[in-house]
Amino acid sequence: MGTNDKASLLPGMAVFVRVVEAGSFSAAARQLGSTASAVSRQVARLEQALSLRLMERTTRQLRLNEAGSEFYAHCRTMLDAADQALAVGERLMSSPRGLVRLSVPKAYGKFVISPLMPEFLRRYDDVDVQLHISDQSPDLIEEGFDLLVQVTNQPPEGLAGKPLGPVRQLLCASPAYLQQHGTPQHPQELLRHSCLYLGENAGDNRWHFSNGEQQEVVTVRGRYISNHSEARLEAALGDIGITVLPQFTAARALEQGRLSEVLPRWRYTGSYQGAAWLLWRQNLHLPPKQRVLIDYLSETLAPR
Repeated sequence: MGTNDKASLLPGMAVFVRVVEAGSFSAAARQLGSTASAVSRQVARLEQALSLRLMERTTRQLRLNEAGSEFYAHCRTMLDAADQALAVGERLMSSPRGLVRLSVPKAYGKFVISPLMPEFLRRYDDVDVQLHISDQSPDLIEEGFDLLVQVTNQPPEGLAGKPLGPVRQLLCASPAYLQQHGTPQHPQELLRHSCLYLGENAGDNRWHFSNGEQQEVVTVRGRYISNHSEARLEAALGDIGITVLPQFTAARALEQGRLSEVLPRWRYTGSYQGAAWLLWRQNLHLPPKQRVLIDYLSETLAPR
C-alpha cells in the first residue's frame, strides 16, 4: 500500500477510534456530526483495506476482536501523537485560552466550586468555564467534558486525577431544635429525636458511628426524608430535626451559628463519603486552559 493510500485511511482510523470509545456507530456519529451509516461505511472501508474484520457487530453492541484490539491501540497512539502535535502552538502561547467544560455534583458544585470561579476567571482573562452541576457523573468522552469532580473512595480506572480533599459527614441541628428537644450525648440517644436522612437505599436510616474503639449503629426515624443534602440543610435550619450533612454543605451555617454540630466526639462512618477527586482523561500534554484550572482547584482545595 502506497503512502497516498495510507494517508487516505487516516480519517477512517480516527473515526474507528471514536466508534470504539463511544461504544456504537450512532454515538460516534452524534459526536462527529455525521450519520451512523456514514460512520459504518468508513469502518467497513478500513476493514476492506486491511483485509481484516476488526469488530463483531450485534444488534445490541460492538465488540473488538483480537485484530481490532491491536489495530485500535495503534490508532489511539496515532491520535495521541496528533493531539500533541496540534497542542504545540497552544503550549507556546503566552497565556491559556479557550473553553473548559467542568462537571461537578450539585452540593459540591454550589458550596465549594462555584464560589471559586470568579477569582479563577479574574486570573485568566482568556479562559472561559462552563460549569455543569449534576449528581449524574458524566462520561468524559461521550458528553464532551474536560474535567469532572467525583466523590468516591476509589477513582475510576483509566482516568487521571487529583484528590481535592476528604468529604466528611457531620451531624447537625439548629440551636432552636436542640434547645427544645435536648442535645444528645450518645448515638443511642438519637432514637428519641427526629432525624432527617437520605432515603435512597434501605439502610440509609442506619447511622454508623465510631469513637476510638467504640462502634455504634442506630436506626433513626424522622418526619422528613430527602435525597439531597441542600434540602436536608434547609429542613435542619427550619428546626425540623438532626441530620447528616457533608461538612462543606454545613460549613457556612455552622460558622454563622445557625447550625450546631451534634455528637462532635463521634465520627459518622456511614456511606456517602470519601474524597472529592478532580478527574480527566489521561493525556501526556494537557491543554494549558485545562492545566491552569486543575492547578487552581488543586492549590485552593487540596489538603496540605
